[in-house]
Order: sequence, then structure tokens, then C-alpha cells
Amino acid sequence: MRTCSTSILSGKSPGIFGTLQNQLKSAEEGVVKMPQELKVLNALDVAKTQWYHFTAIIIAGMGFFTDAYDLFSISLVTKLLGRLYYTDPTKPKPGTLPPNVSAAVNGVAFCGTLSGQLFFGWLGDKMGRKKVYGMTLMMMVICSLASGLSFGSTPKGVMATLCFFRFWLGFGIGGDYPLSATIMSEYANKKTRGAFIAAVFAMQGFGNLTGGIVALIVSAAFKAAFPAPPYEKDASASLVPQADYVWRIILMFGAIPATLTYYWRMKMPETARYTALVAQNAKQAATDMSKVLQVEIQEDQGKVEEIVRKRNNQYGLFSKEFLKRHGLHLLGTTTTWFLLDIAFYSNNLFQKDIFSAVGWLPPAKTMSALEEVYKVARAQTLVALCGTVPGYWFTVAFIDIVGRFAIQLMGFFFMTVFMFALAIPYDHWTTPGNHIGFVVMYGLTFFFANFGPNATTFVVPAEIFPARLRSTCHGVSAASGKAGAIVGAFGFLYLAQSKDPSKTDAGYPPGIGVKNSLIILGAICGLGFFFTFLVPEAKGKSLEEMSGENQDENEAETSGASDNRTVPV
Repeated sequence: MRTCSTSILSGKSPGIFGTLQNQLKSAEEGVVKMPQELKVLNALDVAKTQWYHFTAIIIAGMGFFTDAYDLFSISLVTKLLGRLYYTDPTKPKPGTLPPNVSAAVNGVAFCGTLSGQLFFGWLGDKMGRKKVYGMTLMMMVICSLASGLSFGSTPKGVMATLCFFRFWLGFGIGGDYPLSATIMSEYANKKTRGAFIAAVFAMQGFGNLTGGIVALIVSAAFKAAFPAPPYEKDASASLVPQADYVWRIILMFGAIPATLTYYWRMKMPETARYTALVAQNAKQAATDMSKVLQVEIQEDQGKVEEIVRKRNNQYGLFSKEFLKRHGLHLLGTTTTWFLLDIAFYSNNLFQKDIFSAVGWLPPAKTMSALEEVYKVARAQTLVALCGTVPGYWFTVAFIDIVGRFAIQLMGFFFMTVFMFALAIPYDHWTTPGNHIGFVVMYGLTFFFANFGPNATTFVVPAEIFPARLRSTCHGVSAASGKAGAIVGAFGFLYLAQSKDPSKTDAGYPPGIGVKNSLIILGAICGLGFFFTFLVPEAKGKSLEEMSGENQDENEAETSGASDNRTVPV
């Protein structure tokens, strides 16, 4: 076993040189800093990328894999639910979910997620990250299974129980946002911290992709085993009774990856930053990280008490001091996540309607129920494969090179451009022969959402707030995003309806159409571009530098203007 000091002096980490550079830079700005960083935190900041980093990414990332699978898989089966429970064989078109039911089924998990983000974010700062982490995972497993077992003697009863379990599924998923981000940020070194947090979030892309693949496999298997004619040929025969198993299997599959990671989540030690800075037990933090890093770290408990006594860092979330130091930062993280999720989730939820408009999905009456599930899943899998997954991993590759601020600004800019490019000549894109171009540009909006604000809005709140408020502030930021998702999930189901009453989905009033909906989403992305200027750049800095926890009261007064810039220079 090597000591932490030996590791640094041997040149195996940039700790000393990084500190000298920071002090020289501070001197140039007229501020000389003498940070009293704990050995255990410095060891984490300068540690080389090791196996435990990848283990943490997989353990935390599988939660996000499940999150994405569960939240987006519902959009794969909503048309099937409409056929199963609301079809009248005497009508010329198969049944669809009534507007209020569709809004509830699509949006109720987001309501649960918002609540879970606020509650578990706060609880993660009060009880510790590890203690809460297992609760969220078990809730996800139980409610994923229960969603597939939704019961009722009437269609209304089935939908009510499905919504009930999906609310609590969302509640568990909500807790995973602040906890996974905070745990990964507090485990990572400062050189590659952005890439590690982004890699956890990038597992969402694989969750989306897997949801599509599972739906393809299940629907294809049932379609082969129970062939059925199109609805227009035989309305009753087009919907085989076995189709009721398809949506249940698809939803229940989300429990499998979460179950596989439960044991490893429970084996993870509490993060050193929580143990040392919040629980104020530096010796335990050093012991835990000595095992993880395989480096001998001996911490002086008195040093923690001295730092806590000297520093003016015990302000609360609703204090004037927090408002002065981090008020604009929290405004920036909440507004950008809110605006991003309006666009991102509304796009995901009505993309099947866009595919219908451009000809990728034939009219519902020309397909059987299982064939429609298959074609919806195929279209969404192609978008995930070509636009969603690559965008996430571009962020992982470049976030610690070009920085969070630049990626977020670029992402919002190109989302705005492509939204308007889709919307303004919308009639051109929907004419025969131009469909492929539409889908390519639609895929690019997802690419730049994920190689852009969809990833960075998750990363930044885990880096810029104090340790004792980090999980809470990330939860508040994420909850703001889910409020945007609710606006997208509920509002755009109505807004995207055709202006022509004869072309609207059953039960919906006329809306403003897909074209005008895309114009509104483009304007929303433009607002996100400007609110990004409130978000600070954390590239290459330690968590304590970003949060100001390395400063005492006098230092905070003199360095606040230079260290807490909202726009990177």
C-alpha cells in the first residue's frame, strides 16, 4: 500500500502542480488562496482513473438505464393500450386512449419523478447518499413489476392501477437522479469528473435503445405465434387476446437490470465528501477511501473540526448567504433543465405521431395491433440508435475537453436551428420523397440534445453546490426539469393535434398542429441558450473550489466575484 503523500510526490498525480497553478492564477487575479483541503479529498481529486471508477459508473449507470427504459417504454405501448381497452369494432378506426387517460398514463410517472427528486435529494443530504440509494432501487424494481401486473374489471380500472404503480415507479426513479449524480461526482477525480458523471447519464441512451429492442422482440414473437389481419379487414380478429401480455412484458422487463445492481449498490461505501464534510468523520472517510483507492490515507480529525469552525460555510438553502453565492447558479440550473425537458420529452412522447405524419407508420387501420407495436418500436429504435445513443457518448468524450458551458450552449443552439428547420418547411417534409430528410433532421435534434443540454444539465448541479446541499440542489434542479417534462407530456398531446377537427385523434379538440408545436419548441430551445449564461464552468476544478468550501469568511468576501462567475472566461 502506498501513502497518499508518496503518490503525489512521486509525480503520479498532478496534485502539487495543480495547486501551484491555482495559487499563481489566484495571485494574478489579486486573490491569494491557502486551501486547507483534506488529504482524503485531495487523494480523490488527483487519483488516476482506476477500476473503481468504472465500477461506480456501471452501478450508478444501471439505475439510469432502468430509469430511461421505464420512462420511455410507455410511449411504445400507448397505441396498443388504446386498441386493447378502447376499441369499438363498429368504428372505422381502432381505439385510442381518451385524452385524459393518455395524459395520465404518459405523465403520471413524471409527477412521481418530480416528487422523488425533491424528497430523496433532501434525504440524501440528511441521511447520507448510500443509505437512501438502496431505497430508490427497490422501489423501482417493485413498481416495474407491479406496473405489468395492473389489474381491473374495466378499462378504467386497469388504467387507474397502472397510473398508481407508475407514479410510485417515478418516485423511485426521481431519487436516482440526485443520488447517482452526487455519488459519481464525489467519487471522481477532477480531471475526468465530467466524463464520469456524463457516462452515468449516458446509460439512458442504452435504456431507450433496449426498450425499443425488447418491444421489437416481444411484438415480433407474438405476431409470429398469433397472426392477425389488419383492422380494416377484420376489426375483431386484428386484436388477438394474447396482445394483452405484450405491454405487460415490456413494462416488467425494466425490473431486471435494477435487480442485478442492488447487491453492488449496498456494497459501495459512503462517499468521502459526505462522511468528512457533512458527517464530519474524516477518519472514517480516510478508512473507506483507503480501501477503494488502495492507498494509505491517515486523516487528522482535528483538521476537519478546525476547517468547519473557521469557514463560513454553514449557511442553509434558504439563507441570504446561499442566495448571494449560489442563487444565480441555482436559477441557471433550474431554468435550463426546465426548458430543455419541455422540448426533449414532448419530442419523445409524440414522435410516433410524427412518424405517422411522414409515412414511417402506416394508418392504424391498415395494421393489426401487434404489427403497430412492432413498427412504432422499430421507428423509435432507429432514432435511439442513430441520434440518441451517439449524442450521449459524444458528451462523455468531449465534456472535459471543451467544458460543460460550451457543450450546453452549442446543444441549445443547434436544437433551435433544427427545430425551426423542421417546422418552417413542414409541408415540404411531409410530401412523398422527403420523408427521409425529415427523419434525419429530427434525429439530429436528439443528437444535439444529448450532445448538449440533456447531459450537461445533469452534470453541472452535481459539481457547483456545497456537499451538505449538493443532493438537495441537484434534486431541485432535476425536479424543475421534470416540471418541464410534465408540460411537454400533458400540453403537447393537445397542442400537436391537427387544426382540422376531422383529423384529430378521437376525443381530442383541435390543436395547433405539429408544425406550430415545433416552432414553439424551437423558441423554448432559444430561451435555453440564453439562460445557459447563468451556469458556471466546472471543468478542471475540485468540488470544493466550485462550492466555495475551501474559503473562510474573509476569503469569500474578496474572492466571490472572481470564483463564482456565472459565465466562464
